[in-house]
Amino acid sequence: MLRGMTAYLDSIRARDPAPRSLAEILFYPGVWALGFHRVANKLYRSRWFFLARLVNHYARFLTAIDIHPGATIGRFFFIDHGFTVIGETAEIGDNVTIYQCVTLGGTSPDKGIAGKRHPTLMDNVIIGSGAQVLGPITVRPGARIGANAVVTKDVPEGAVMVGIPARPIMVEGRDQSFLAYGTPCSEAFDPATQKVELLRCEVETLRKRLDALLEEHEPERDRA
Repeated sequence: MLRGMTAYLDSIRARDPAPRSLAEILFYPGVWALGFHRVANKLYRSRWFFLARLVNHYARFLTAIDIHPGATIGRFFFIDHGFTVIGETAEIGDNVTIYQCVTLGGTSPDKGIAGKRHPTLMDNVIIGSGAQVLGPITVRPGARIGANAVVTKDVPEGAVMVGIPARPIMVEGRDQSFLAYGTPCSEAFDPATQKVELLRCEVETLRKRLDALLEEHEPERDRA
C-alpha cells in the first residue's frame, strides 16, 4: 500500500513542478478527493448508496471537488487545484490529468431511463482548466482538451482540441509527453490570458500551414 501511494505521489510530482516534497502533495485537495472517492465507490458497488453519498458530500465539503460515487477511475488520476465535477457514469483511464473548474457532464437520460450519460477518458488524457466534456463520448488516449473548450463529440487519439465547440488543431505540442493545461503553444501559458493564447496558437498554426504550401509550390514556380 505504501509503495502504491509513493508511486501515485511520484506521478503527480512528474506533472506538477510546484511541490518540493512528496509530503507536500498530501495536502492537495485532488489527492484527498480521490481517496474519499475510492471509499465511496466501494460502498456504491456494494449497494450502500446512502453511505456512498454521505462520503461523497463530505469530500465535496472538504475539497470543493464533486466525484459521483459511481464514477470509474483508473490509476494515477490527478486533479490539479479542484472545483471539478465528475458524473456517475464517467469512466477515467490511467495517468489522466484534469485542471480546475472542469466538468465531465452527462446528457439527460432518455425518458427517465438511466444509462451511459457521461464521458469516457482513456489513458494519458489532459483536460485544461474550465473545459466541459459532455455526454457519453470517448476521449481517446493521449488527447488534450484545451482550456475552456466545450467537447460534445468523440475525440481522436492524440488530438489537441480547442474552442467552442471544440475542434482539433495542428500544433507542435502534439507529440509532447505532457502538455500543461492541455493547451498548446506557449510554454509560459497563463490561464488568465488563455483566450489570447488560443488565438495566437491559431495564427501560428495558419502561418506554418501557409509556409508549407508555399514550399510545395516553389518547385513549380522554378520550372515555369
